[in-house]
Amino acid sequence: MAQVLEFKLPDLGEGLTEAEIVRWLVQVGDVVAVDQPVVEVETAKAMVEVPCPYGGVVTARFGEEGTELPVGAPLLTVAVGETAAEPEGSGNVLVGYGTQAPAARRRRVRGPAAGTAAQNGQAKQPGHAPATRMPEPAAASPARAGAPVTTPAQGPVPVISPLVRRLARDNGLDLRQLVGSGPEGLILRADVEGALRARETPTTAPQPTGRAPVASPSGSGARVPLKGIRGAVADKLSRSRREIPDATCWVDADATDLMRARTAMNAVGGPKISLLALLARICTAALARFPELNSFVDTEAREIVRLDQVHLGFAAQTDRGLVVPVVRDAHVRDAESLTAEFARLTEAARAGTLTPGELTGGTFTLNNYGVFGVDGSTPIINHPEAAMLGVGRIVPKPWVHEGELAARQVVQLSLTFDHRVCDGGTAGGFLRYVADCVEHPTVLLRTL
Repeated sequence: MAQVLEFKLPDLGEGLTEAEIVRWLVQVGDVVAVDQPVVEVETAKAMVEVPCPYGGVVTARFGEEGTELPVGAPLLTVAVGETAAEPEGSGNVLVGYGTQAPAARRRRVRGPAAGTAAQNGQAKQPGHAPATRMPEPAAASPARAGAPVTTPAQGPVPVISPLVRRLARDNGLDLRQLVGSGPEGLILRADVEGALRARETPTTAPQPTGRAPVASPSGSGARVPLKGIRGAVADKLSRSRREIPDATCWVDADATDLMRARTAMNAVGGPKISLLALLARICTAALARFPELNSFVDTEAREIVRLDQVHLGFAAQTDRGLVVPVVRDAHVRDAESLTAEFARLTEAARAGTLTPGELTGGTFTLNNYGVFGVDGSTPIINHPEAAMLGVGRIVPKPWVHEGELAARQVVQLSLTFDHRVCDGGTAGGFLRYVADCVEHPTVLLRTL
């Protein structure tokens, strides 16, 4: 006799509490193998393909594409054979997280609404909450049976995350008046956003208690939710602006000899060396001389933590927004190794397959905004790092070279730094050393 097992959204680590269903990879009725990817989800860190630890026939899916589910919510159910009476997790790794043995089966409770989900066999019903319970004989919750669930007047309100609670508080929304669409009435971000949209009027935006009125712009427009990777970036940039007293210094540098050196390297055969890799090599050499900038501030301990290893982040623009992949141990890599790793991570970023481990743990960031045709910028530091080096486009400009005016390949370099970790003298020394290496690549020979 087949047994129906429920597979829940696993703990994705990194403090993540929810994920958005991007694309289902299986249909109801499909046969799946153990550890076969069944759904693609987007978290605040990355796109992840989630493998199912069971093998059998898919009997139900929970949640439409575009739905946000909390960790622990049902994803799908699988009917397995008699041999799976005592199932265990496969033990294989889910993008660095690992699949887990299933929790104990729910106690079956007979009730008047029992069997409604089981008869359907698939939880993709219009108007129903995405995190429906598993389709076996069980009592439907009042929200699913048609009776609204209201939050008790006393006691804690079940909210998926502090961010959702803050969203409601900032907009003067009473969470006790909401009906959560998550498991056990859990209030999701979508519930709060829906309530805010419902109370809007054509002339004014929602008026939070104690906040100044905000005029609504005339005309209609599109709303883009700040969620997933884009939402995580927004939160991180806002935190950086709130917590880090940053300052920026910049300098123009003659990159003609650096460009010629790269051309000479690539002319002798072997893997081609990218300009980004050469700039990264210059960064790691500069950080060895100015380790203050490879650090972060522990605000609770009121300490500056200087780091021994350089994990170099670099800004990459994708269809899903800005991401910052991290090259591990950049300080021990040569130009060829850096080129290969930049290429691998860039491709993964564009494909949306970067893992959370490849997007976290950076100690210093290199931002090559010159690829967008921009000369200069004052970037926001990638919290909790202490500095970011910006590189503008390299273009021919008039330049005094060896006492004469000449057309040279000029680039603007900018350094945004946390003024708590160093003063302007240290930051200026770092940037000047970077500029010297750009203008005279042979300077790097001292550190090879």
